[in-house]
Amino acid sequence: MKHHKTWFDYECLGLLDQRKQANIQWMQDPSQSNIENLNNVRRDASKHFRNKKKAYLKAKIEELETNSKIKNVRDMYRGINDFTKRYQLRTNIVKDEKGNLVADCHSILARWRNNFSQLLNVQHGVNYGMQTEIHTTEPLIPEPSAFEFELVIEKLKSHKSTGIDQIPSELIKTGGSIICGEIHKLIFSIWDKEELPEEWKESIIVSIYKKGG
Repeated sequence: MKHHKTWFDYECLGLLDQRKQANIQWMQDPSQSNIENLNNVRRDASKHFRNKKKAYLKAKIEELETNSKIKNVRDMYRGINDFTKRYQLRTNIVKDEKGNLVADCHSILARWRNNFSQLLNVQHGVNYGMQTEIHTTEPLIPEPSAFEFELVIEKLKSHKSTGIDQIPSELIKTGGSIICGEIHKLIFSIWDKEELPEEWKESIIVSIYKKGG
């Protein structure tokens, strides 16, 4: 049986089952309505999972702050250990065609090259509608908080070239909590909609002459 995170409750399990059922329905009938339904279920489930984890982390942080204020050192360090022990260093190990573990970087690259070559070089007539859902092991990332934005703005370097908007970093830093709050609202909206503004996709490329070039 798969072990879920502490914040993963029965409501999350129900959304996971809904996503599975929507995926099965799409595989059986890859129509436009089923594709839209699957995308909506996936988006709602991911948003719910993020909110659940965010609420859980917020409660744990508040618990650590309370234990720190009342000098409850034992429970405070126990809570810190609960966060740190969950981190596991990633290992670059894959299995070859025979199922043997491969750790050498050149062998790993060759294995991935062969794998993608087999996936991409398919014969004609393959039904692309019959696809399986891929689950990744990447952890859910909590939504950026206002406190994180304040830290990032404080670390902005001064006397740097501006972007297309011509807004220098000094102006953002001088704006204080008001500017920080407005930027946080903007980023939160982008995070929620999962879509970048078109202006952010533009860039300025300036050629710099170098002596001897």
